[in-house]
Amino acid sequence: MPCNAPRSFTFEDARGARDFSKWVQAHIPTIAYHAEQTSSIAKLQYIDTFLSNKFAFLRFNFSTGDAAGQNMVGRATYAACSWIFDHYKEHPIKHFYLESNFATDKKASQVNSMRRPGKRVVAECTIKRDVLIQRMRVEPEQLFNHSLVANVGAILSGANNNGLHSANGITAMFIATGQDVANVSESSAGVIYTEMTPEGDLYLSITIPSLIVATYGGGTGLATQRECLELLDCYGKNRVQKFAEIVAGVVLAGEISLASAISSSDWVSSHEKFGRNR
Repeated sequence: MPCNAPRSFTFEDARGARDFSKWVQAHIPTIAYHAEQTSSIAKLQYIDTFLSNKFAFLRFNFSTGDAAGQNMVGRATYAACSWIFDHYKEHPIKHFYLESNFATDKKASQVNSMRRPGKRVVAECTIKRDVLIQRMRVEPEQLFNHSLVANVGAILSGANNNGLHSANGITAMFIATGQDVANVSESSAGVIYTEMTPEGDLYLSITIPSLIVATYGGGTGLATQRECLELLDCYGKNRVQKFAEIVAGVVLAGEISLASAISSSDWVSSHEKFGRNR
């Protein structure tokens, strides 16, 4: 499970920030050693450095096994930064902040989509033309054209998701299985792609770039949530990859269902017939 912990350092000038970033990259093995002393699971993979003005933002990227790991990497990164403070002498560090909004924890962001926390997972399927017409009452061309328009709408609105409602499926799965529900904000970012096949069928896929899930630790150990994970054969260590795939499959199924309902003009009537009673 990749997990990141950005920290910011302020210097007298831009040169100080630049020199500091070079020093950090040269000392990563030692920094990793001190970070990993705080945990038997967290392993520092690499450190990204982002420079702006006279600031150096360090993004510590860890693997955390089957745990989500936010608290774990917070401890590890604090230990690493303490060692940095004690040993970096080239330029005075004016300020240091454990959090400067670059982690975008519990927030949707472009950096999390590209430099992911959590899992990057893809779900895909090819639905036969006859199945769509008979079961969903919609032709593949209708769904394909709908996706083209929806892409434009997502760009115009500045959305982090060109699908329809990935947060619905993810939230339901998170509540049922003891995940940190606030992480839906990052996890719901998704990229939908559709394509007509030469046979007239429809190919669909969704990429979820930063799905933050766990099968061990935290809320996954609660009785009901653990039972749900066990029903999926996803509780405990070495299960998180499987669980991520299941969540992505749930999201893709939800996208197909809602897109079909909208494209066939059944969305409102379905809500009126099967939705919540007011």
